[in-house]
Order: sequence, then C-alpha cells, then structure tokens
Amino acid sequence: MKSANFTRFWLGQTLSQFGTRTGALGLSVTAVGLLHAGSREVGVLTAASTVCYLLIGLPAGAWVDRMPKRRTLMWAALVRASAVLTVPALWLAGGLRMEALYAVAAVVGLAAVFFDVACQSYVPVLVADEDIGPANARLEATAQLSTLGGPALAGLLMRVVSAPVVMLVDAASYLASFLCLSVTKDNEQRPAPTCGDGARGRLRADIAEGLRFVRDQPVIRRLALSMGVSNFFATMVATLVPVLVMRTLGFDAFMLGLIMTCGAAGGVLGAMLAPVARRRFSAGTVMAAGLITAASCTAAGPLAAAVAPYGTAPAGAVLLVGEFGMAVGALLYNVTQVSLRQTLCPKLLLGRMNASIRFVVWGGMPVAALAAGWLGQSVGVVPTLWIGVAAGVATVLPVLTVDRIMAADTARPAARGDEAAAAVADSTGLTTLR
Repeated sequence: MKSANFTRFWLGQTLSQFGTRTGALGLSVTAVGLLHAGSREVGVLTAASTVCYLLIGLPAGAWVDRMPKRRTLMWAALVRASAVLTVPALWLAGGLRMEALYAVAAVVGLAAVFFDVACQSYVPVLVADEDIGPANARLEATAQLSTLGGPALAGLLMRVVSAPVVMLVDAASYLASFLCLSVTKDNEQRPAPTCGDGARGRLRADIAEGLRFVRDQPVIRRLALSMGVSNFFATMVATLVPVLVMRTLGFDAFMLGLIMTCGAAGGVLGAMLAPVARRRFSAGTVMAAGLITAASCTAAGPLAAAVAPYGTAPAGAVLLVGEFGMAVGALLYNVTQVSLRQTLCPKLLLGRMNASIRFVVWGGMPVAALAAGWLGQSVGVVPTLWIGVAAGVATVLPVLTVDRIMAADTARPAARGDEAAAAVADSTGLTTLR
C-alpha cells in the first residue's frame, strides 16, 4: 500500500494517539496524586471524558457524513489542544481543582467524538477496499508503537516536574496532528447539504438510517452487542487501575506509566498479528480468540493484589504481563472488527454507522465509570475488578456466530440479488479461510 496522503494521515493519527495516552496518564496522576481524588472522583472524571458519546454520539455521525472529514479532524485536534493547555495554566495560577479536570475531560471528550467517528470513516476515503485491512493494521500498530515510550516517559517526567506540566506534551501532539492533516489531500465526495426547514427532519432521518443499518446488518449488530458489553466492563476495570496501582499496591506514577507502555507493546504485537491471523483463520475465530485473551488478562489487577503480600516485584510482574496480554487480545479483535465493519458498510453510511456503534459501545462508558467508582468505594477496588473480569469473558458469545452468518450470506447472493456484496466478500476474504 503506497499512498503519500495516507502516510500523512497515518502520521497525524499516530501523534494524536501519542498525546492521548500521555494525557490520560497525566490527567489520572493529577487527580489521584496531586488533588488526592478517591475512587468516586476518578469515576466521575472518566465519566466526564466519555459522556459526550452518549449525549451527541448519534447526531455526530450524521454531521460527519455531511462535513469534510479532514476538516472535522483538524478542528477536533485544535479543540483538544486548547482544552488540555488549561490544565498547566490553571496549575501555574494556583486554581486547579477537580471541577476543572472534569470540564477539561468533557471538552476533550466532545472533540474526541467527532475525531474518532471521522477518523474511522476517513480510511475508506483514502485507500482502496483491498487496502482497508492493512491500513487499519498499520494505524493500530503505529499508534501503539508511538505510546511505547510515551507513558513511561511521562512517568519519568513526573519525577522531575508536576503532572500538569506533562499535559503540554499532550497539547503539542494534537497540534502536530493538525499540521499533518493540513497537508493531507483527498477526493472525498459528499452528498449535497440539506438546508432550510427540512434540515432538522433530515438529521433525524439520517440518524435513524444509521441505527437501522446497524440493527439490520446481522454481523455488525452482533459486533455492536459484543463491543458494548465488553467496553462497559473494561471501562470499570480501567477506571480503577490507577487507584489499584497507586493506592492499593502503593506504586508510583512511573509504574503506572510502565504498565501502560507494556500494554502498548502488546498492542503493537496484536496489530501486527491481526493480518497474519486473518490469512489463516476466519474473522469470527480471530475476534473470539482476541476477546477471550483480553478479558482473561484483565484478571491481572486483582491477581496482583492477591500476590502483593509476597512482595512488590511479583505484583508488578503480574500487572505488566497481564496488561501486555490484554492489549494483544484487544488489538487482534479491534483490527479485525473495524476492517470488517468498514467493508460491509456503504461509504456514504460510514459516519452514521461508526457513530451508531460508538453510541452503543462508548455510551455506556460514563455509566460504567460511575458504577466502578461507587462499587470501588462500597465493596472495594479488588472485588469490583473481579466483577469486571467475570462479565468481560461472556462478551465473546455474540461473536461466535459471525462466521456462520457470513458463510450463509455468501452462499446465497443470487437469491437475494446481491451480487455486489458477494463480490466484495470474496475479494476481501472476509467470509472464507484464505
């Protein structure tokens, strides 16, 4: 796959991912270490960063389908950079409070809704259908690779400077992403904009069209269900990881960054393995294996607490190995399901399909974060983590029927008059072993 424009887009997305990971660590450490936030406050902080997916996730998809996707990505990058810069500014002025962190997380989350939907919808605009899978694998692999040193570097910097100052790295990465996107070119064709009194009604119709597509497309419907449940319980676990690491186990910010870096290394491996696995196994098999691996490895958190009485070294090792394995499984699943969705969906519906998926998958995250904070304070951090682990394993069930459904659809295209769909399925190898 040789495309200078995709390369520019890929570089911008990689830098953006670098900043997101660094900023997430900086925001968590600022809350827990500097402002002494507990489980409930950390839960509210996580909820603030994801609640926009629930509030505007659906109309965002319709808007993205109407707007130039590159311009949407650029504006989102600028908004995120501006919001992140307020954290060090308020800290230097002596006015940094948890309420300010909640506001920053909400604004960054708002911009992220548009950025993420536009980003996933932009890949099929830049590359041919046969290059969608490799393009997604490259994006995921390099995004993970860019974070290998990011969280660990942030942890080291926080031994020298305060956590809010590290947020400057986050802002700089968003600005660099904006510059890369500004020199990316595309030939995107969009439908004519809707104006006048019918615009609002058309927006509702567009949203409904995206939801119906997700509901009626049997494979994408199962992916949405699986991802929605999986992400809910994964968010519960992720919300309490900083509390577990820094409070329950007594590690410092550097260890938290090292754990995230180890996860990034696993993510690189998972993204690299995904195309190889798809050449040997069916999409359903790869996704099921990835989900089971990821869900099982989330048990590393409570297991680390169990071995902590025997020393900090064993507990740290369990956390690092678990995060690595979790990321391998998650990326195996994610690269495969994103490529599958992009291939099965018409290009003019990509924004609305992705937004509908995000609404289902990410809309539950603020509820999960608040639930994690409440349960962590009520029954304890470790029992709450075990709840997340047990429920996460069950999310593989909807994926188990994906291969059978795609095989049945491929076997009867003529009866449905869907020769084009059969040709796409055959050319991409999504429904058969290659």
